[in-house]
Amino acid sequence: MTTTTPLPAVPDDWDVIRVPRQLGLAAMSILGARAGAVVEDPVAGALLFFVPAGTATEWDAENTRAITGGERVPIPPRRRTSGPGPHWRMCPGDRSWHTDPAALLAAIEDAFGPRPGKAVEAGA
Repeated sequence: MTTTTPLPAVPDDWDVIRVPRQLGLAAMSILGARAGAVVEDPVAGALLFFVPAGTATEWDAENTRAITGGERVPIPPRRRTSGPGPHWRMCPGDRSWHTDPAALLAAIEDAFGPRPGKAVEAGA
């Protein structure tokens, strides 16, 4: 049975970035081994990336939502890697659950691809 757990109130624990499923899968592919723990929530059609606490207050990426203490997120059993229901796309590691917020933002921007009206650097 999957439990829904509130994010800890402790300010030095973690926040979550909710990303639409397809965009999140593309970002995970770009991040590779740099991705921390990631939950897929099929009901919400989203991936949940765990990031250091405080990230949510500064987060600003199109089509995503930062979640912080007090809100509930699904936390599947530690080794549940398939549905039905919420499951780990990337299981929590022994070192850290966190994805670096700057790397996640860059991966999301790369997954979006070139945006109309944004200049592309020559040679990029």
